[in-house]
Amino acid sequence: MTKKHPRGVSFLMQEYHLGDRALVIIDPRQHKGLPHRRYHGKVGIVMAVGRRAVTLNVKLGSKPKTLITRLDHIKPFGV
Repeated sequence: MTKKHPRGVSFLMQEYHLGDRALVIIDPRQHKGLPHRRYHGKVGIVMAVGRRAVTLNVKLGSKPKTLITRLDHIKPFGV
C-alpha cells in the first residue's frame, strides 16, 4: 500500500499567460471548477486568466471546445 502525501500549494502559485499550453489533470479533492472527465489528459491553450480560473481552448476530436477550470485541475505542459 502506498502512502499519499499532501500536494502542497505550489501548483496554485503557477502563473499562466495568454498562449501558454496547459495539461488538464483532474484533481478529485477539489470539486469546484471540475472539468468533465473526457477532458482529462488533454492539452489546451490559455485564452483568459482570472484570479482562480483559466479559460482553455481544447480540441476534442475535430471540434474546438472552450473549457473554464480552476488552477487545481491544470498544470503547465512541456516544462
